[in-house]
Amino acid sequence: MTRVDVVVAGAGCAGLAAAAALAAAGRRVAVLEARPVLGGRTFATRDQATGDWIDNGQHVLLGCYHDTLAFARRVGAERLLGVQGTLRVPMVDSAGVASELRSPGLPSPLHLVAGVLGWSALSWRERLSVLSLGRALASPAPPDGQTVRQWLAAHGQAPRLCDLLWEPLAVAALNQSIDTAAASTFVEVVRRMLGPGPDDSALVLPVRSLTHTFVEPAVAFVERHGGRVHAGATARVAFDGGRAVGVEVRGERIEARAVIAAVPWHGLAGLCGEAAPGALHEVIANASAMRSSPIVTANLWFDRPVLTQPFVGLPGRAFQWAFDRAQLTAGESTSISMVCSGADDTVQRSNDEIVATALGELRLALPEAAAATFRRGTAVRERRATFSLAPGEPARPSTHTAVPGLWLAGDWIDTGLPATIESAVVSGHRAAAAVLATLEGSSR
Repeated sequence: MTRVDVVVAGAGCAGLAAAAALAAAGRRVAVLEARPVLGGRTFATRDQATGDWIDNGQHVLLGCYHDTLAFARRVGAERLLGVQGTLRVPMVDSAGVASELRSPGLPSPLHLVAGVLGWSALSWRERLSVLSLGRALASPAPPDGQTVRQWLAAHGQAPRLCDLLWEPLAVAALNQSIDTAAASTFVEVVRRMLGPGPDDSALVLPVRSLTHTFVEPAVAFVERHGGRVHAGATARVAFDGGRAVGVEVRGERIEARAVIAAVPWHGLAGLCGEAAPGALHEVIANASAMRSSPIVTANLWFDRPVLTQPFVGLPGRAFQWAFDRAQLTAGESTSISMVCSGADDTVQRSNDEIVATALGELRLALPEAAAATFRRGTAVRERRATFSLAPGEPARPSTHTAVPGLWLAGDWIDTGLPATIESAVVSGHRAAAAVLATLEGSSR
């Protein structure tokens, strides 16, 4: 029988962030991941044909992801994140007209307002509609059941501004259309983007694969501080007298003073098992009832560069963003990654259909892609990429549970944020802080 201070079940960003915080505080930690690959939904694999590192899906962060940036600093990975000085978003609309939203170096939120007011893709009337959003963001949270589009319309946002700015932002951050997602979480994202920090709205892009950026540095940090990280280790929480006392894994009991369940919403029931105390039943039932929203990524290889910038927005299409991996990763990958968020329809298509759709949209949007020779393409599906934010979904739980010794972490925990790396890391840091407070209190 093995004894540690804390077992973390799940080695995604939530579990790794919690483990790193606990290890930094001198606690003995064991991290167990059921899948053979660490990282949860944040990992990369090698493409067999090219040797390129291919992410499970392109992740874009924001400057307001303060916990994620702190996590990167802790594990020594901050240098692997490229931060824009100010927000710059190149776009090609559905008519093929290129433009760029560029925010000048002004205090927030004036920088975004000035950026929209100077955006040539919009008429002056459409640009001026952004001014009415300030009062809305300072108002109480939107009512339950209101979608993002309904909230935007209620506050005078021009339809074309919604199409070019708010819809792409919502789809990227929430993984759902503004017609589907609830407004409350979207409003929180916009509020944080317009925070006091001068670069809170700037985009942050990993300059290496997700495995190299987040997973390997975090694992190395935990292990340097005496922790252990295991892949392919399916765990089940062990309960005794209504209390979590450790986990069972590979026929072995690992005893722990605390257990952090850092698994996705759809994995909580399996982790806790039939022996879960009654105090957990409602949380497990709600988690199991949460619907999922998929993301599909098409990776396309050409005989030459086709993007003049690292990424471009493609609003009004099935694939809303294109990323030049060669520019982003200094040649670690050479594909163009086309991302389809909220991909309920696309995820059902064959690989050939997915690649053909992405290639067709890119060639119609970019003359360089139309002139280049297409070499090959692959499709990556993440069917349960995020939990649904549609009105009426089950309540998200807090970090604390009614079961002594058990805490929850994961992007689906009630952080007020959508299913992003930031939400995962925030939840991991919260769980670690709660566990440390409990362990320190019990030792007095």
